[in-house]
Amino acid sequence: MYRFDREAYEKRVAWFRQARLGMFIHWGLYALPARGEWVRSNERMPLEDYQRYFDAFTAPDCDPRQWAQAAKAAGMRYMVFTAKHHDGFCLFDSKLTDYTSVHTPCHRDFVAEYVTAAREAGLKVGLYYSLLDWHHPDYPHFGDRYHPMRDDPRYSNENRDFSRYLDYLHGQVRELCTNYGKIDLMWFDFSYDNPDFPMRAETWRGGELVSMVRTLQPDILIDNRLEVSGEGGFGSLWTGDPGPCHGDFACPEQLIPPEGIRDRQGRDMVWEACITMNNNWGYTRDDGYFKPADMVIRKLVECVSKGGNLLLNVGPDGRGRIPRQSLEVLEKLGAWMAVNGESVYGCGKAELPKPEFGRFTRKGNRLYCHIYENSIGPLPILGIREEDVAEMRLLSTYAQVPIARSWVRSNYPDLVFADLGPDPVLPDPVDTVLEITLRR
Repeated sequence: MYRFDREAYEKRVAWFRQARLGMFIHWGLYALPARGEWVRSNERMPLEDYQRYFDAFTAPDCDPRQWAQAAKAAGMRYMVFTAKHHDGFCLFDSKLTDYTSVHTPCHRDFVAEYVTAAREAGLKVGLYYSLLDWHHPDYPHFGDRYHPMRDDPRYSNENRDFSRYLDYLHGQVRELCTNYGKIDLMWFDFSYDNPDFPMRAETWRGGELVSMVRTLQPDILIDNRLEVSGEGGFGSLWTGDPGPCHGDFACPEQLIPPEGIRDRQGRDMVWEACITMNNNWGYTRDDGYFKPADMVIRKLVECVSKGGNLLLNVGPDGRGRIPRQSLEVLEKLGAWMAVNGESVYGCGKAELPKPEFGRFTRKGNRLYCHIYENSIGPLPILGIREEDVAEMRLLSTYAQVPIARSWVRSNYPDLVFADLGPDPVLPDPVDTVLEITLRR
């Protein structure tokens, strides 16, 4: 049985702390009805009605190399792809079921293609696997909180053997950890408080599952949703006494923690915020509420300033293409990262008060001031003194920025003021980054 080792854990998460930015990809049969990945559950759709999408799944324009290149160009360092979502449809060649993309009209193993594409692009490989399964006959139907047939008494749970489903689940995870080479991250989703059958770590034989995964993939990272998804908290790693199926990182959804995440002892935890570009994970035709690129850039910086990562989602359409709106955001994000990535990769909390002009990130003796709003006169940098500063420069051009020493700042001898020049308009209106090299 796996046992926690702090030194091994710190080595395992080192790349994740450096990466700071990743791409989530939600894709599957639900891209065809185009009403989100929960369409079966939300609409109480019987399996026979959902079968039409299996029969029509051709994905003529799906090219995982294009996905990977879009991620790399956006400055992302890792990807997480939905090998199986809650509907039970598998995007990989499983020997345990025919409910896979290999048995659709396209006859393709998309996990294999994705893994190859990510590796070719130099990106870390992550796989998402849903613990829920609305297709498997032994998974609870009637009375479950989310199953599409939860309200239909014709789908009773009589003669359903949950242990058979667990054997299936463990077997599929073994396939993913065995058949596709090195996997850097496994993203399980999700445990919850079922009315009659609590879905928690022990329900899934979580300790056994995690031990198997870590045996097959010794360096892999695992999220914390085996323990805590849907029921609050941050799991046993937070308590300081990690259990056998602890997560390596917390993964708040559609939320950036107000002050980052610390464990009960006050140590910074490893975490990523998983965020959609619009309001749905899977492709949704009528959801045009995309976050503008300026907002995405600033939210990335917010995550890093609080010690976390941003996992930004795309939902390819039924043909397998990333929507145009998402590509436009990724392109602008990539252009900013190409200039300012040094203020993101490997950076974290500055342990300074949040400035009025924007945010701080820090890496060693380099302090990065993310300036969203210019000041009147020289820019005050709270929390450091003039004798602490070795050099200041704009990250975009490496142009030196002098310390302002005019009489207007003489009443504030304990503050450093940066002279950004006579133009009140910032060079980058989204986020102008000032790099300060500190003497300490």
